[in-house]
Amino acid sequence: MVAIVDSGSTKTDWVILDDFKKVFLKTETIGFNPNFISKELIVPEIEKNTSLVSVKNSITKIFFYGSGCGVQENCDTIIEELSKVFFNAEITVREDLMAAAYAAYRGKPAIVCILGTGSNSCYFDGKDLKIKLPSLGFLMGDEGSGSAIGKQLVRRFFMQKLPQDLREDFDKTYNLTIDAALKNMYHMTRPNAFLADFNRFVVERKSHPYLQKMVHDEMLNFFDYQVLPYEESKDAEINFIGSIAYYYEDILRSAAADLNLNVGQIVQKPIESLVNYHIQYIL
Repeated sequence: MVAIVDSGSTKTDWVILDDFKKVFLKTETIGFNPNFISKELIVPEIEKNTSLVSVKNSITKIFFYGSGCGVQENCDTIIEELSKVFFNAEITVREDLMAAAYAAYRGKPAIVCILGTGSNSCYFDGKDLKIKLPSLGFLMGDEGSGSAIGKQLVRRFFMQKLPQDLREDFDKTYNLTIDAALKNMYHMTRPNAFLADFNRFVVERKSHPYLQKMVHDEMLNFFDYQVLPYEESKDAEINFIGSIAYYYEDILRSAAADLNLNVGQIVQKPIESLVNYHIQYIL
């Protein structure tokens, strides 16, 4: 059996293929971004999933694509922890941008962007991946991402920048204190996922003019930092992977139009396209 795994900071999608390259199992765990989760939690979280445990000895190959895996040290951490569960598997770990490039590939070169809990971008010509910009994480980067939009919302709430109707609605929805917010951001695991979760509030009210402008400005920020530096950006199609791109598609396309950029397809969950790419080109 072969496992194809797409891991973000919030959740991980697992697809297990049988010996005939047919889908045998689909399941989920939490996200395994080594920058935000202690490596000691990876094995226990996998072992909570009884479906994965039931097939662990039958898996001979794992293709793992993860946020935070652009650094070799983090790749080594994932390999080390996965090997403690999947004893018989040959494990390959690559960064999430490679998964996005595979999932978005439609036979022609394109700029591929991730807009989920975090954000990133690359240029993929069908063979080689070009990454021109570093991933700085949610503290210094991740423009346009769920964590960036959540950060904007929470900051504007506490700094009394939200319009009264949104401020009252936010307070009623979350009853969030500054102490609780700071604890989750500075003393708990996965602070980026904590911030990204506030997108539920924004998505449900995205027709509100104030929130529309807030998200639109954040998308312009994303294009400015993570797309325009690519010389191919003016001509190439720009494809997106991730829930934030999916839920804010109308605002994202509007921001791109302001910059005369060509947005192509937007895929919420890349796992199915990623699996198809492996069946067609790798396995």
